[in-house]
Amino acid sequence: MNIFRFAGDMMHLISILVLLLKIYATKSCSGISLKTQELYALVFLTRYLDLFTGFISVYNTVMKLVFIASSAAIVWCMQRHRLVRRSYDKELDTFRHYFQIAASFALALLVNEKFTFQEIFWAFSIYLEAVAILPQLVLLQRSGNVDNLTGQYVFFLGAYRAFYILNWIYRHFTESHFSRWIACISGLVQTALYADFFYYYYISWKSNTKLKLPA
Repeated sequence: MNIFRFAGDMMHLISILVLLLKIYATKSCSGISLKTQELYALVFLTRYLDLFTGFISVYNTVMKLVFIASSAAIVWCMQRHRLVRRSYDKELDTFRHYFQIAASFALALLVNEKFTFQEIFWAFSIYLEAVAILPQLVLLQRSGNVDNLTGQYVFFLGAYRAFYILNWIYRHFTESHFSRWIACISGLVQTALYADFFYYYYISWKSNTKLKLPA
């Protein structure tokens, strides 16, 4: 493992911890897209099918289990928790994420590194993760004001993808058989989706004002 991947994993873990802090400390999920969280839960469940077929390291296994469990816990809280679900912005969270799922699966069937069950679902998870943030970004644009914890959650999530791009670049130059080009291209697309958010996050941080996204 290189430093860029480790940093990316830590950014991802911090983003989840920030989101869990927001939900459990405030008993509110206001400003959070349930549809994005459902997409991420599906991403992790389909990507980590190799938990049943192989072992890489304790670190690798623990991180996979943490991402699956935390995403499932977030979805459960937003759907079932007696207090948390009352704050869900259902009227603003209207992005049709089923189209994202269908398109990602169709693309995985057509473009994959190997036509096997596990590789198709791995490609599906990569394609779906690239666009999973869209419902969240649309919800934030519709709501206008973004609270600090929600803004930090999206920021760290974007930082995670940025570090993973550096990880792929590093591996391309240091590993002779590295060929995860699907992940590289999808990661670039995903990071590009954060560009607008990062700009307004920087403006908010520089001016020490509350983060606002244009509708």
